[in-house]
Amino acid sequence: MEAAICHEFGKPLVIEEIVIDVPQAGELKVKLSACAICHSDIHYMEGAWGGTLPAVYGHEAAGVVEEVGDGVTTVAPGGHVIVSLLRSCGQCHFCKRHETYMCEAKFALDSETRLHTKDGKPIFQGLRTSAFAEAVVVEQSQVVPIPADVRFDSASLLACGVITGLGVVVNTAKVELGSSVLIIGTGGVGLNSVQGAVRSGADPIIAVDLSDTKLEAATAFGATHTINSLKQDLWQGVKDITGGYGADYVFITVGSREAIEQGIGLMRRAGTVVIVGMPLTGARVVFEPADIAEDGLRILGSKMGSTQLQTDVPKLIDLYINGELKLDELITNRYPLDEINEAIASVHRAEALRNVIIF
Repeated sequence: MEAAICHEFGKPLVIEEIVIDVPQAGELKVKLSACAICHSDIHYMEGAWGGTLPAVYGHEAAGVVEEVGDGVTTVAPGGHVIVSLLRSCGQCHFCKRHETYMCEAKFALDSETRLHTKDGKPIFQGLRTSAFAEAVVVEQSQVVPIPADVRFDSASLLACGVITGLGVVVNTAKVELGSSVLIIGTGGVGLNSVQGAVRSGADPIIAVDLSDTKLEAATAFGATHTINSLKQDLWQGVKDITGGYGADYVFITVGSREAIEQGIGLMRRAGTVVIVGMPLTGARVVFEPADIAEDGLRILGSKMGSTQLQTDVPKLIDLYINGELKLDELITNRYPLDEINEAIASVHRAEALRNVIIF
């Protein structure tokens, strides 16, 4: 038996004992040490994107490999790993194009679950991971080995928030040296977009948020300018910083329809806006198509920062070890599993960059 968090939409999470099956071919079981709380988990738990219940969510995790199924060649029991929601087969149309984050293969875990209640009823594996639990069973492509001396809580952030925020700048948009970058939202993902802009040599790097505390964090992560859009006219502030033109790149890291519409109006002619955060199902954005064509604008989407999990994460770990990537600074607080409701409430109150559950 393992302890896990199960729930109904919109209700407090409840710890339950669950049964985790042995890993099948190509799968492995990881005993978790840390799982960060991502807004995507919260949206799913609130029913914003639908889903099947009962479920265990959580997808930004790290731990120790406990058991491997037949055919697992990438890791062995005792190895330290991060656990991500990304799966890839290496053989499909997208994987062959080095777009593994778009893998179209069907895995056993897409239609089966390794989680059950004590009386045998299936439990849905939320976001392909179910890491609000003491252990998970995942497909082997979902894990990446990490050095044994890297902290699990910091490493867990590499499973989603860091690769999404930094990757959208470096991989998706491929920001050029000297470009002006505007980042709307400076939570866990947005701060990593700031880090990505710094690594790309962008200047200026403008961070926008409603919280002065988060904007202070953005400055610490490398933003050259900050704008609190509750206190300052956003368009005028961006014009003043960019010589009246607007930003070369606008990254919208919050899942807000209004922010997307606003962001389109903040880029320069021939500029690029990148949608990172996911609005709720059914949200619609209104813009003038003629302006998109006339001004040569680009609107991009980015899934998980266009990350090649097996190659990008080791590079980021090296940057972290060398002091060139901030991970520890992203963690606001650490909570035991039985305090997860308070950890989530803290996120709702905009008090946290990333809260982490420690097992």
